[in-house]
Amino acid sequence: MGEDGYTIFVPCNVMQTELINAKDDVIVEFDDGRSITQAQRRKAYVLLKFIAEGLGYTPLEVTKELTKYMFIGTGYSVKDDMFSLSDCSRTEARLYITFLIEFCLINAIPCGEPLWKLAEDIPRYVWGCLMNKRCAVCGKKPQLHHVDSVGQGRNRKEICHIGMRCLPLCDHHHREIHNIGRDTFLEKYHLEPVEIDELISKIYRLGKRRKKG
Repeated sequence: MGEDGYTIFVPCNVMQTELINAKDDVIVEFDDGRSITQAQRRKAYVLLKFIAEGLGYTPLEVTKELTKYMFIGTGYSVKDDMFSLSDCSRTEARLYITFLIEFCLINAIPCGEPLWKLAEDIPRYVWGCLMNKRCAVCGKKPQLHHVDSVGQGRNRKEICHIGMRCLPLCDHHHREIHNIGRDTFLEKYHLEPVEIDELISKIYRLGKRRKKG
């Protein structure tokens, strides 16, 4: 522990070249020690039911155990061994729910409930929708909505979009945010915009990307 915080050593078996090419961002999660809530447990089982049905009506218990192993294998789990939805920590539950939501987005799992209502980490959920081109409200094919105004008379193909905030929204919800206003829309659906970075700019074929200096 230093004057400005903690120094954390993480053993890593990957090649040095892989570390050099890896993202600079590192997420550190601390287990707060509190047990999973009833609301979190419900969210997890709702998502597991959607996934079980989406995988061809796989038995729920099989789906649960399979996704747990997959979740632990991603390295996002607080623990490196199996956990139970009856008494795991709130932190573990939140991360597992986030993993299940991303699984649904990546694999186009049909969900009978809006995923934003089940999300525990809204910015990461919106990011997942952006990466998988899903409307953050309903899951349909989206357009990229600029939450920060581009400005009247400016050519979207020529300006640098990096750093502007955005949301992936289908035609219907794109019209809605213009009709009811940004703040009302964000409050209604409990969404948080994500800043456009190089990856988002490339995926959505935005104008000029930021030059590296």
